[in-house]
Amino acid sequence: MIRVAVFGAAGRMGATLCTAIAEADDLDLVAAVDPAAAGRMIGDVVGIAGTSIVGPAALVEVVADAQGVEASGAQVAVDFTVAGSARENLAWCAENGVHAVCGTTGLTIDDRAELQRLFGDSTSPNCVLAANFSIGAVLMMRCAELCAPYLDGVEIIELHHDRKRDAPSGTSLETARRIEAARAEHATVGVLAADPTEQVTLEGTRGGVLEGGVRVHSVRLPGLVAHQEVIFGSLGETLTIRHDSFDRASFMPGVLLATRRVGDTPGLTIGLERLLGL
Repeated sequence: MIRVAVFGAAGRMGATLCTAIAEADDLDLVAAVDPAAAGRMIGDVVGIAGTSIVGPAALVEVVADAQGVEASGAQVAVDFTVAGSARENLAWCAENGVHAVCGTTGLTIDDRAELQRLFGDSTSPNCVLAANFSIGAVLMMRCAELCAPYLDGVEIIELHHDRKRDAPSGTSLETARRIEAARAEHATVGVLAADPTEQVTLEGTRGGVLEGGVRVHSVRLPGLVAHQEVIFGSLGETLTIRHDSFDRASFMPGVLLATRRVGDTPGLTIGLERLLGL
C-alpha cells in the first residue's frame, strides 16, 4: 500500500481525489491538508463536495498545513491547491523525503527550474508535475505537437468553469509551448502565419500571444468543466483537435497513475507522457 497525503483536500479536485484514493486497493489515504477544513473529518468534507468516503479513510482528520503530515508517514503527497501554496508544499515534500504529484496550475518557468533543483538530486524524492492529468488531454497535446510542423497557423481556445482562478489555463500554455518547440525542431518550417488584423476595436479580442506566435483565447462560463480546442489552418483547410472533460473524475486515472509511479520515476517529470510511454 502506498501511503498518500492530499494538499487542497477540501477543494473540488481534492475532494474527488480523496475519494478516488480511498477507493483504490493499493493506495491508503493517510493525510488531508486544507486550512479551510482543518479539524474536520475528511469523510464529512467530501460529503459536502458531493462525493463520499467509507471505511477508515473517512476518519482522517484534515490538518491546516504540511507540518501536520509528518506523523502520517505519507510516502506520496498530491497537490491541487494554488500556485503560492504549491510552492511551499512542494518545497516541504523535497525537504522531508516525500514524493510529490502536482496538478496545480499557475506555476511559472522559474518555478519549474526551482523544482528541478529541489527534486533533481539523486538523494531527493521525485516529483511529477502535469498541467493536465486527463489521459485524453495528454493525447490532445501530443497530437498537436505532431501536427504543428505541417500547418501554417494555429490558435488555441480554452474553456473552463467560472471559478477557475488563472487564465490562460496551464494546459493551453503547455500546449502552445509544445507546438512552438515542435515547429522549432523542424528546420524547414517557417514562422507562423502573420496576424492579418490591422485594427482592434475591442482590446483583447485577438487573445494573448506567446513568443513563438501561438495565440490563446480564454473562456470562463458556468456549466463548463475543462475544454480545449487547438485549431490549425493552412491553405484551403483547417484541422481542429478538441478535448472535453465533463467531470473531474476524468482526471483521476492520470493522478492515480502518477501517484503509483512517482516513486520509481527519478527526478522531476513534466507531464504524463513519460509514464504513458508516449
